[in-house]
Amino acid sequence: MRKNKLAVPFVKWVGGKRQLLDVLTDLMPEGSIKSYCEPFVGGGAMLFHLQPGIAYVNDINSELINVYSVIKDSVDELINELSNFENEPEVFYDVRGWDRDKIRYSSLSNIKRAARIIFLNKTCFNGLYRVNNAGEFNSPFGYYRNPNIINAPVLRAVSHYLNSAKIYLSSVDYSEVLAKLEKGTFVYLDPPYDPVSDSASFTGYTRGGFSRNEQIRLRECCDDLSRRGIKFMLSNSATNFIMGQYSEYNITLVKAKRAVNSAGDKRGDVEEVVVRNYE
Repeated sequence: MRKNKLAVPFVKWVGGKRQLLDVLTDLMPEGSIKSYCEPFVGGGAMLFHLQPGIAYVNDINSELINVYSVIKDSVDELINELSNFENEPEVFYDVRGWDRDKIRYSSLSNIKRAARIIFLNKTCFNGLYRVNNAGEFNSPFGYYRNPNIINAPVLRAVSHYLNSAKIYLSSVDYSEVLAKLEKGTFVYLDPPYDPVSDSASFTGYTRGGFSRNEQIRLRECCDDLSRRGIKFMLSNSATNFIMGQYSEYNITLVKAKRAVNSAGDKRGDVEEVVVRNYE
């Protein structure tokens, strides 16, 4: 299947991999893969870079997966819905507050909910999707002059790819996805990162976060993939904890620029690991 260069991430997502795509691609196993799996898809930079013919695409954030589904099935209706939003603080905070009324929010169409997520992502501060403990979007307004709220060419290109390939979308615990994979599937894991310091933690893209116990459970799932002969590549922060968890695997250190910190002078290169269970 020929790649469409316009099929790129349609939202900004914490820990996005656009800048590392060349490095990650070089570290992938040689030869063709039967199918691809990304259990923590986020913005989907790797997915859209590779554009595999068969892909299992999952994220525990059901609002995000709803956006993927709507782009796949109703992209023109989504683009039309996005035209109803204005880049104004009053509009932003009204739309952000929709999920505070659970009964009203549950009655919204999938298209309206998807448009809300894209609008908030394009207009909130730092493009940072973040929720509170109640699962409510809580990033503030970004005051950007001309945010690209309606990127119709990208949305249509993503829709075309999602319909041209065999894409299986889900929003379940990653372990459920991994347990069903067959040998020949290549897995790329990009979980919430282990924090490099007490103040650096960011796991608020879904309620509940991602603790070190979760990191251990994920490593155990990686051990299971290896026992089943399934190749995986995993990204995470280069903390001593993560290095210790994956000490029996091939570890490559890479540098990445991270701009999540609200203070500009605290943004910059950070060291990350790429873990593989193959040469």
